[in-house]
Amino acid sequence: MRRNTYLLMALLSAGLMACHNEPAFKVEGTVSGAADKMLYLEHTSLEGIVKVDSVKLDESGTFHFSGARPDSPDFYRLRLDNQVINFSVDSTETVTVKADNSGFATAYQVEGSENNQKIKELVLLQANLQEQVNKLGQSGLPAGVAQDSLFSLVNAYKDQVKRNYIFAAPNKAYAYFALFQQLNGYMIFDPLTSKEDVKCFAAVATSLNNLYPHADRSRNLYNMVIKGMKNTRTPQVKDVTLPADKIQEASIIDIELKDLNGKTHRLTDLKGKVVLIDFTAYSSAASGARNLALRELYNKYASQGLVIYQISLDADEHFWKTAADNLPWICVRDPQGPYSTYLNLYGVTQLPTAFLVNRNNELSLRVGEKTNMEEAIKNLL
Repeated sequence: MRRNTYLLMALLSAGLMACHNEPAFKVEGTVSGAADKMLYLEHTSLEGIVKVDSVKLDESGTFHFSGARPDSPDFYRLRLDNQVINFSVDSTETVTVKADNSGFATAYQVEGSENNQKIKELVLLQANLQEQVNKLGQSGLPAGVAQDSLFSLVNAYKDQVKRNYIFAAPNKAYAYFALFQQLNGYMIFDPLTSKEDVKCFAAVATSLNNLYPHADRSRNLYNMVIKGMKNTRTPQVKDVTLPADKIQEASIIDIELKDLNGKTHRLTDLKGKVVLIDFTAYSSAASGARNLALRELYNKYASQGLVIYQISLDADEHFWKTAADNLPWICVRDPQGPYSTYLNLYGVTQLPTAFLVNRNNELSLRVGEKTNMEEAIKNLL
């Protein structure tokens, strides 16, 4: 009996030692001028930001975190207040970060891998672009001139990043990071409707799929590319063809989705109103300008009976809620994202796409590039 007890204890001890000796990566360094502040280590997962660990900094500012070795390149960030430092982890490396409370997100030093040096370069480039866009917004230029300047800035940025980071090394973590950079909360590279941008996603997806075929990020990126290729190869549908079984009791294909507060909104409940159905993705670069234009229409005609029913196809629910929080119209989200059944039922092949519904709840018009949306709305009102 005693021998069995010793054997059991030995096995248990060996198991505990094995748990403590699992491969791990380390993140360490110093943050000066941040005594008594909380520093967080967070995982940038496909589902969102997840807290991993935290520490209250002392006068020395030293910190040390560790985490389980990822099976494929993964992304983490250090957060101090609302400032973040992004970095990637490939295996069991040690990432060393030196930063200051002032300029934490841009003036830091990072050691440990080429990927993290390149990620910092991308962060600085994006910060410079954001600064230029902010200045443009305060320039007082006419809307058309400002929009042309904005497109020029963004296109020049994309060309630089494509050439030096994405196509130069599509198998690197920093190339993946570059794909998902944002400007004013919207993705700079459009994986759904831009043929040129889809090529960037495809280059990285191919490399990741070859190296890490079973990784969640590889599969997710591959699915995005398939959808983007389908969108950009399929000609835009000009006419609306409704399945007969869907219009026997109503003159419209009903849409039933939930808003930010979980309330369900149905198109058929809006009979008696003129409804603008807007399929969109807030993460697209064009979304901000589009919503400004929609707000002008809404402010003019909501009192006369105009309703905007805006359907988000964004994958990130938290991002959608943040972006839609201050919009005055009905904002719903389809959790199926680019695989939404409603996209197929309405023949939507690119985002954004809009339709107009008359007061009898009948689908009246697909809004095209040459459509004068305001005149169409006024006619239906």
